[in-house]
Amino acid sequence: MEWIRGPIIGRGSSATVYAATTSAGDMFAVKSTELSSSKFLQQEQKFHSQLNCPRIVQYLGYDIKIESNKLMFNIFMEYLSGGTLSDVIKKQGGSLDESLIRVYTTQILQGLEYLHSNNFVHCDIKGQNILLGKDGVKIADLGCATLLDDGVAATSAFSGTPVFMAPEVARGEEQGFPADIWALGCTIIEMATGSNPWPELNDPVSAIHKIGFSGKLPEFPNKLSENAKDFLSKCLKSNAKDRWTAKQLLDHQFLVELSYEKVENFNKNSPTSILDLGFWDSVQVSEPCSNPIRSIYSSGHQADVRIKGLIVSAVLPEWEDDEDWVTVRINPTENSAQVSQQSSDNSIDSDHGSPSIQMELFDLTFLNEDSESFTDIQDFLQQDSSAFEVISNIQNSERTYSELSSVIVDVTVSKNLNLDRQMNENIVLSVMNVVPAVHMHFTFISLLFLQVQSSSCVTSIFPSKTSKVKIRILLLLSCF
Repeated sequence: MEWIRGPIIGRGSSATVYAATTSAGDMFAVKSTELSSSKFLQQEQKFHSQLNCPRIVQYLGYDIKIESNKLMFNIFMEYLSGGTLSDVIKKQGGSLDESLIRVYTTQILQGLEYLHSNNFVHCDIKGQNILLGKDGVKIADLGCATLLDDGVAATSAFSGTPVFMAPEVARGEEQGFPADIWALGCTIIEMATGSNPWPELNDPVSAIHKIGFSGKLPEFPNKLSENAKDFLSKCLKSNAKDRWTAKQLLDHQFLVELSYEKVENFNKNSPTSILDLGFWDSVQVSEPCSNPIRSIYSSGHQADVRIKGLIVSAVLPEWEDDEDWVTVRINPTENSAQVSQQSSDNSIDSDHGSPSIQMELFDLTFLNEDSESFTDIQDFLQQDSSAFEVISNIQNSERTYSELSSVIVDVTVSKNLNLDRQMNENIVLSVMNVVPAVHMHFTFISLLFLQVQSSSCVTSIFPSKTSKVKIRILLLLSCF
């Protein structure tokens, strides 16, 4: 595999850890040391190659290559960007909340239980050897690990960090599974306080002597709950045989509380919209629904089921009688969208045995660039039930894009015809309003003319024949 070595991200007693990338850009970690001094690193590589657990850092492979005229032994490991648990504690202000301690403790124990079930003892559990990834924490650095054969270590050499050592290890007696449990208890104290369990001991020799021969236990943090302190007491027992196993500790009440929290959080309603169950339950009336048809509109069904029920059902809900509505939006615009209905009768040939049906075409006004108008959903739903059959047929049939486009064109054409008809009606109304005004105008002129003619005959008691004819004509015209 071709890869490029990056910056140093950690150092250990047996190797240095680097960030690295493949030719494809994938990132991973490389633990490297010179081949001549790679005994512990080769042992770690051998152990890692036998393990596969989500709570242990994943092993990816190894190689030997010459770099800067030196023969280097490299093992490739999963890269975890969260850093070490000790780094996380520092970033959190020197201590972690008990809920987070519970989570990390559970995950570390899961890794330890896997190691112990495969006869591996880690021998150096501490915050620096726990790495944080996107899925939680994982156990790293098996450089001090040992493989037990029938409960007996293959080597008599003991290893680890002095302030995390168990009393029997400090005395040089044994280093078995209980030693990892003791170190886990010390790591819990580190998570709670931000320091090692023996902060007053700076000299490794003094630490080993006090731990191995004083019979004293580390001080339990006061901030921890009684369950957490009881859990610690099962880990930090001077006699290795009295300590609980990893499997037993996973069933302790302190960790079982984590399962209760998960179930409680899972059962909580967290609505993502106003159609979610929890929202409508908060405003639902307590009386049972007497009408079974209305059950599809209740919050007991999913949102998509309720909406489909509104569209395809021939029976509409009693909108006006419902008193348990919650106003979620008010649109005061006077010229809101209107729903106009145009009826057209479509008959199917009776020779084919198909009944005659009536289809109603709705003119829906949607959002456009010129004005913001919305369809009045209540007006739409109060139309004849045959419209819902049409919508249901459209929904249940598989229409191509071109077919749907033709439907939209038909709706647009009907809309234009509707507008033309309305314009023609307005023109007729205008003409009807103008004609009476014209009629009154001519009547007024006729009366004036009559008055003029009458004034010319003022000297005569009996008007002439011609004047009488003119008067009759004017009176006749005024009747129109």
